[in-house]
Amino acid sequence: MKLDPETDLSFTRTINAPPALLWECWTTPEHIKNFFMPKPHFIEACDIDLRVGGRFNTTMNVDGNKIENKGVYLEIVDGKKLVFTDTYSEGWAPAPDPFMTAIVEFEDDGNGGTTYTATARHRSSESRQTHEDMGFFDGWGTVATQLEEYAQSLAKG
Repeated sequence: MKLDPETDLSFTRTINAPPALLWECWTTPEHIKNFFMPKPHFIEACDIDLRVGGRFNTTMNVDGNKIENKGVYLEIVDGKKLVFTDTYSEGWAPAPDPFMTAIVEFEDDGNGGTTYTATARHRSSESRQTHEDMGFFDGWGTVATQLEEYAQSLAKG
């Protein structure tokens, strides 16, 4: 995938957990609630229909304010890649004000961990800049740290 620095944000990190476990975390609603928002914010509800065109809906709680985000999966490569967007909701209903398309990739690092890449693609350089200013790198980095901690707790359990 060729990234456009004008409209795309991306980072890669090694996570000390196997790809299969991270995949499970990203594709199970009860798991999503444990890592997907930087604390103290959290996911109140998550509804997943894991198929292309299926829903990926979340209700976020940010300082007591509920924010609903409805989206769909555009691509699913089992165990390796999830692509979802809020440009559409289930049934390919267009969103009035879409924000981004997310691509999350999981690659075995050969040492029991995962090379984890999160990419956000935006429709304009302005929306990309807004996302960066909102704290894309810190926010998605915090989510990656929380994902690692949560996945490790599942592995111990």
